[in-house]
Amino acid sequence: MHYYPIPSSRSKRLYGYDYGKAGAYFITICTKNRYPFFGHIESGKLNSTTAAILTQNIWEQIPSQFPFVELDEFVVMPDHIHGIIIIHEPQDPVESEQKTGGFAGHQNPMLHQNLSRIIRWYKGRCTFEIRKSDASFTWQSNYHDHIIRDTEAYDRICQYIKDNPKNHTSN
Repeated sequence: MHYYPIPSSRSKRLYGYDYGKAGAYFITICTKNRYPFFGHIESGKLNSTTAAILTQNIWEQIPSQFPFVELDEFVVMPDHIHGIIIIHEPQDPVESEQKTGGFAGHQNPMLHQNLSRIIRWYKGRCTFEIRKSDASFTWQSNYHDHIIRDTEAYDRICQYIKDNPKNHTSN
């Protein structure tokens, strides 16, 4: 009998961590198959496509969509984005208690003000806008996050994001 492992569908999020609580998060979102929808790096700078410009503009809209969010460093690379999202104190829980959440009740993820909801909105909005000019655009199905736990890590990650284009090498 042959054994074929089943791919893990386990979440990449830190088990038991509340991604809705105040904190800073380093986010990376990749395009499907790392396809360079956003352009190419030339002399340490991204030669941007329309998709890259839309991606930047929609990132900047996050705080107006989620007033409890602040943004810091952000960069668009040929096949991914990096950014820092800062979530401030959670919103008034009474507001979500008044909503039913449909068949999922209070387990409905769209009722919770957390990182997943922010990223879901961002990816969806980017996809909608970019597909107006490039119907083939697709994100990777998930995203990478890193909880930033102290000032030293925050500063190091900010520098990494700033330096990413000039440190980029083509595959």
